[in-house]
Amino acid sequence: MPTPTNPDEPADISDLPPEVLKQVKQMVSREYAKDLRAQLGSVPRTIDWTRLSPEDLEHELLELNQFVDWLRHTYGLPPQIIPPMWHRHWEMIWELSALRQQWLTCYDQQAKGNMGVVFHAEFAAARERLRDWVTISGSRLDRDRATRITPWPGGEAEGFTPTDSTEYPVENRNEDFVSFVEEQVLERQRAQDAEVQEIVNSEWSERP
Repeated sequence: MPTPTNPDEPADISDLPPEVLKQVKQMVSREYAKDLRAQLGSVPRTIDWTRLSPEDLEHELLELNQFVDWLRHTYGLPPQIIPPMWHRHWEMIWELSALRQQWLTCYDQQAKGNMGVVFHAEFAAARERLRDWVTISGSRLDRDRATRITPWPGGEAEGFTPTDSTEYPVENRNEDFVSFVEEQVLERQRAQDAEVQEIVNSEWSERP
């Protein structure tokens, strides 16, 4: 392989065998992509809460909790928009999660200068939707209940059980959030274990 006469000049690789040259270019391309990802950071993606692993579920719930806490303090949001027990209502988790991803996108270091305005326009619309979710859920500052699901005549799956809409007082919100995360992670782990076991059983049953 030719060596440069000036150490500051790159080596001429044009004389390399085609296969070697191809491998070198692939290596350079991978390193460039890796460096670019490090410089720009990961692109915020829409979070599908139904597909997260137990570990990712825990991480994203904790991250969302921090964002919501920052949001309500920064903008002085009342419980009519974000109640203390928002985490017990998946409609609010999905809404607030979408808002967080929008915030991450708009305030990314590579975002355009007008993206702050874009975020606040989306934020205004999200606040109206959150008011609707809070009204539907019945969650309040000092009490909470599960969101009621109205059963459709002949439209529910076998084994459908209506939610228990009993109201409970809100006594220690942070403790309840920790309990909720633990419950969700355990439930997701059990579902994942059951899925893995089903795959294992299927593979064994297909063996001669």
